[in-house]
Amino acid sequence: MQIVDSNIEKYLGDLYGPRHQVLAKMEAEARERDFPIVGPLVGKLLYQLARMVNARRIFEMGSGFGYSAFAALRHAAYIYVIIERYWWALAAEGGEIHCTEGSEANREKGETYLREAGLQHRVKYHVGNALEIIDQVEGDFDIIFIDIDKQGYPAALDKAVPRIREGGLLVADNVLWSGKVTEKKADISTEAIKEFNRRLFTRTDFAASIVPVRDGVAVAYKI
Repeated sequence: MQIVDSNIEKYLGDLYGPRHQVLAKMEAEARERDFPIVGPLVGKLLYQLARMVNARRIFEMGSGFGYSAFAALRHAAYIYVIIERYWWALAAEGGEIHCTEGSEANREKGETYLREAGLQHRVKYHVGNALEIIDQVEGDFDIIFIDIDKQGYPAALDKAVPRIREGGLLVADNVLWSGKVTEKKADISTEAIKEFNRRLFTRTDFAASIVPVRDGVAVAYKI
C-alpha cells in the first residue's frame, strides 16, 4: 500500500526545488542500489524538527550511509541512511550526531559523502548493534531517531525514552509499514511496529503523532 499518492509526492517534491549536489548523488546511488532511504520529503521534516528544538545532540539508531544525518547538520544534517544523517547534520550547527550502522562499508560510504559536503566533523559513526551502542554513549539527547530492524522497535523505545531530554523528540521511521499495520494477521516485523506504536501512544510523558508521509514518521515530544 502506498501511503501518499504518487502525484501528491511529486507535487511536494517539486515544491522543494533542486537539492544540494551531494544529496542528489546519494539519492541516485540509493536508486541504483535499491537501497531504502528516507528521501527528501522526510529529510526536510527531520531538518525542521531539529531546528524547532534547537537540537545539538542527536542519536540515530540505524543510519545506513548517512542521508538523514546530512539533513539535520544545517542546524545539527541527516540518506535514509546517509540521507538522514545529512539532514540532521545540516540542522545541528555546533552539535554532534551519533550514527549507528551494522555495516562497515556503509559507514565508509557515509563518511565519504559527509566529507564531500563538509559535514563530517558533526557526525560520529558507531559500527555495531544500536541497542548496545546507545548504552556506551553518555548523556541525554535532544532527538533520538529510530530506524533499525523493525523487530527491534519496542526494545529501541525502551532504550530511547530515558535518554531524551525534556522538550526533546523521539522520531521513528516506517511506523505505517506500507499500510501493513492495518492487517489483523501480521508478520513479526509488523507486529513489532504495531506494539511500538501502541506503547508510544499510551505513554503519558510523550505527546505523539504520526505524519503519514512516505512510510509513516512518528514524532513524539517529551513533556
